[in-house]
Amino acid sequence: MQEIPAGRQPTLQRNVEDMTEQYRNVEDTTIQYDYDYGEEFCNKSGVVNFGSIVTPIFFSSVIALSLVGNILVLAILALYENLRSLTNTFILNLALSDLVFTFGLPFWVYYHVWGWTLGDSACKAVNFVFYTGFYSSIIFLTMMTIHRYMAVVHPLSDFGTSKCCYGITTSIIIWIVSFFAAVPALLFTGVIKDSSDPFFLYCEYEDINWKIVATFQQNVFFLLAFSVIGFCYVKILSTILRSRSHSKFRTVKLIFTVVVVFFVGWAPYNTVIFLRSLTDFSLHPFTQCKVSTVLDYGFYVCRLIAFSHCCLNPVFYVFVGVKFRNHLKMILRRLWQPHNRHSRLNFHSHGSMY
Repeated sequence: MQEIPAGRQPTLQRNVEDMTEQYRNVEDTTIQYDYDYGEEFCNKSGVVNFGSIVTPIFFSSVIALSLVGNILVLAILALYENLRSLTNTFILNLALSDLVFTFGLPFWVYYHVWGWTLGDSACKAVNFVFYTGFYSSIIFLTMMTIHRYMAVVHPLSDFGTSKCCYGITTSIIIWIVSFFAAVPALLFTGVIKDSSDPFFLYCEYEDINWKIVATFQQNVFFLLAFSVIGFCYVKILSTILRSRSHSKFRTVKLIFTVVVVFFVGWAPYNTVIFLRSLTDFSLHPFTQCKVSTVLDYGFYVCRLIAFSHCCLNPVFYVFVGVKFRNHLKMILRRLWQPHNRHSRLNFHSHGSMY
């Protein structure tokens, strides 16, 4: 996640030799504004301006949508659904992890505009919370897919049981795994001063080796999650199509949409952060100015798409359900017609929101 915000630009009148000397001691910069690629002077002010304008605007919309969507999910689960259901337990935790992920976004919006002025402890805490939400969201999404796979392909399996102990135990394990996966961000990130401007601060991995480890860790999580999700949905689709039930065509469309959205959201982002990490090894052609600039633009765009997944999860996993829409209508009716209390339908579902 860490990248240098767009709050300043070095003076363009500096000659190449002075600039090379100033940047020589910078250990970890994700986007360098002006850099000396051999004999080539690389000016990235366009990338800086693009990020400083687009990122705050887009993330502000994602934050608002994520808060509204995931809080509605939690409200409906609390008011109308049976939390002993394993599916509802995963939906509850997925909404919580998306909210944790969303909690970090306002700080990165601030970071892009003004740099990091909140101190070293806040830098570590925000990174830890952000990555905890990132990993837990992916793991819970994968577990929901596995649960759906077992319910459709192996309906007699005990994995589909509604006993709450399975959901609670699995959720605790997932959160512990997510905490440990986010520990490097807690231990090895910190505030870094700019060598050319001591008043401008970055919130970065202090060691470039840990930055590389974090990038590969994200890639591994994505590849494992996508492999499991892809396998499960192929089996689910195969089972549904063999049943020759036209009534299940809607389920096929939903499953296909979920897979496509997950892949389109995360695959380009993980590909870009992997390619950008190759510049740390000084591999050709990733150190060339044109290639590096294209990757920086791609990073901004792909990150915006990937991070919007926290507000899309409620739409594709919950909002499309008929029961959820009915519950949502009831909540809106209660909000708009508070005087008509006798019209409320107060009941708890014994199933899930799918």
